[in-house]
Amino acid sequence: MPKYQHLFFDLDHTLWDFESNSRVTLQELFDTLNLQEKGISSFDFFFERYTFHNTRLWKRYTRGQIKQEDLRWKRMWLALLDAKIADEPLAKEMAVLFLKSLPEKTTVFPYTFEILDYLKSKSYQLHLITNGFEEVQQRKIARSGLTPYFTTVVTSEAAQSLKPQPEIFDYALKMAAANVKQSIMIGDNQDADIKGAKNAGWDTVFVNHIKEVPIVESTYTIVHLQELENIF
Repeated sequence: MPKYQHLFFDLDHTLWDFESNSRVTLQELFDTLNLQEKGISSFDFFFERYTFHNTRLWKRYTRGQIKQEDLRWKRMWLALLDAKIADEPLAKEMAVLFLKSLPEKTTVFPYTFEILDYLKSKSYQLHLITNGFEEVQQRKIARSGLTPYFTTVVTSEAAQSLKPQPEIFDYALKMAAANVKQSIMIGDNQDADIKGAKNAGWDTVFVNHIKEVPIVESTYTIVHLQELENIF
C-alpha cells in the first residue's frame, strides 16, 4: 500500500489559475463599465491596485478580521479610491458582476488534467480544500471540468473555518473518512496550505508555481504539477 491514500488539493493558484482568470474578468468589467472614462488611467493600473488590495484583504479575512461581504466589495472600493473615485455603489456593483463572471472562466495550470488523470489511475482518492465561497468555488470546479476528479470538496464556508485554522483540516478528514497519516495537503500558499496543514499534523506538498523563496518547511516542494508523478 502507498503511504498516502488521500490527496487534498487547494484550488485557486494551485490548479485553477486565479490570476489569469481574474485578470480576464476584471478586463471585462473595466470595459463594460467604462472605468477609463470614469477616471481610471489604465486597466494595468486598476488590476495592480485590485490585486494589492485583494491580497491584503484576503489575509485579514483568513484571520477572521473582516467579514466575507466586506472582502467582496471593499477590494473594488479601495482600488477605485486609489484612482480618486469615491463611488461605493459602483464598487458594490463591480463586486456582484465580478463574482457572477469569474466562476465561468476555465483556465487551469499546465498539466492539471494530466496529473489528475494520472493520480486517479493509481487509485488515489482526490479531494479539495479551499478558502473560497461555496457557490463560487463549486461553479469554478464545474465549469472547468474538475468535478469528476474529486470525491469531496471542502470550502471554508461549509466548514465554518478557514485555512490555516486546524478545524478546516479536521473537517476535511471527517468528510473524506480519512486519517491524517494517509493524507497530504497540496497547495501554493505557504501560510494557509503548508503551515496550516503542517500545524494540523499533515504532510505537505508546496506547489511553488511562482518560484518564491520558501519560508515554511514542507515535506515536498515542486514548481510544476508534473513533478507530482515523482512523489506519488
